[in-house]
Amino acid sequence: MGQTFETQVAVVGGGPAGLVAGCLLAVSGVPTVLAAAPPPADTRTTALMASSLAILGRLGVWPALAAKSGALKKLRIADDSRSLIRAPEALFDASELGLTAFGHNIENIHLLAALRAKAEKTPNLQIVPSPAVSVVPGPDNVRISLTSGDSIHARLVVGADGANSICRQAADIAAKTRDYPQAALTLNFSHSRPHHSVSTEFHRRGGPLVVVPLPDNRSSVVLVNTPGEVERLAGLTDAALGVEIESMTHGLLGTITPDRARGQRRLGTLTVDSFGRNRVALVGEAGHVLPPIGAQGLNLGIRDAAEIAALAADALSRGKDPGAAELLDGYDRARRADAAPRQIAIDLLNRSLIADFLPFDAGRALGIWALTALPPLRREIMRRGLALAG
Repeated sequence: MGQTFETQVAVVGGGPAGLVAGCLLAVSGVPTVLAAAPPPADTRTTALMASSLAILGRLGVWPALAAKSGALKKLRIADDSRSLIRAPEALFDASELGLTAFGHNIENIHLLAALRAKAEKTPNLQIVPSPAVSVVPGPDNVRISLTSGDSIHARLVVGADGANSICRQAADIAAKTRDYPQAALTLNFSHSRPHHSVSTEFHRRGGPLVVVPLPDNRSSVVLVNTPGEVERLAGLTDAALGVEIESMTHGLLGTITPDRARGQRRLGTLTVDSFGRNRVALVGEAGHVLPPIGAQGLNLGIRDAAEIAALAADALSRGKDPGAAELLDGYDRARRADAAPRQIAIDLLNRSLIADFLPFDAGRALGIWALTALPPLRREIMRRGLALAG
C-alpha cells in the first residue's frame, strides 16, 4: 500500500513548464506536490524571451543561467523562398523597445538542471519522482495514482504532462491536432565567424531554418523540411552536415562544425477547447503545440504556469477553492487570449512556406515589408511577440 499525499495543488509533469508552475505556486505559499520523474537528457535549446526571463528572475534561477546563454539583441528575417515575390530582409533591434536584448538562448539541459535544483530546495513544494498513471477528477478534489503505488489528492491539478496529456483526457478537454508534412532537425554547432548576438530566421520553401546565438562562437539551429529531407540530413557525417548548413545560411557564420547530438521530430499543432476544466489546468504542450517559429512554444508555457500560480495563490489567500470552475474559466479566457493569436499567425506563416502559392508569398512579403517600413507597427509587433505591455 503506497503513501497518499494530501495537498492543495498537484503538478503533473517535470519539464520546464511543470517545474516553473510548481516553484511559482510554492513560493506564493501554496502547498504543492510535483509528480514527475526526472526528464530525459534534452540536447535542444530554448530562446527565452523577456517575459520568461522576468518570471525566472522572480524565482532567482536566472542570474546563474545568464552566463550560459546567448543574448538575442537583434532578430533578422530573410526570405529565402526563391519565390517570384520575395519579402525584403527585416531586422528587429531590441534597443527600439529600450531593451538590451529580446531574450536569451540557453541549452535545455542547463535550464532543467537549474529549475530542478530550485524545486528541490523550495519550501511548500514536495517532489514525488514518479509519473502519474491515472487522474480522476471528483467534485471536491482530484485523485492521482502514480507508478510507484503512491497517490495524491489535490484540489487543483496543473497538467504539464505534454501533448499526450493524461490530465487533459481525464478532465474531458477535447484536443484538435493537425499534422504538417514536415519534420524538424535540431542541433548545436560551432562556427568560425561571430554571430554578433543576431538570431536569423530564413524563410525557406518547405519550412524555416532558424539560427539562434549561444555563448561565444556557437549557435543552435532548427531546420524544418520534409521528413525525408530531415532524415537525409540527420544521417550525414558531421563534416557533410556542416557544409549543408553553411550553404543554407549563405556563409553567414563561416565554417560550421556541428555537435554530434542531433534531434528529430515530426511537426504539427495541438489546440484545446479549454485550458481548464474539472479541477485541471493545462500548461505547456498539454494545452498548445506550435511549429518552431518565433520561439513561442515554451515561452507560452511559462506564462501558462505564471497565470495559474497567480490565480491559485490569490484564491487560497481569500479562502477560496483553487480548483473552482470560475477560477478555471478565468484561466481559460486569459490563456486563450494569449495563445490563440500566436497559434493562428504561426500556422498561417508556416503554411505559406509549404504551399508554394504566389498569392500566399505576396501576402507574406507585404506583411514583412510593412514591418520594415512602419516603425510604430514594428515596435507593436515586437512588444506582442515578447508579451510586453504596449
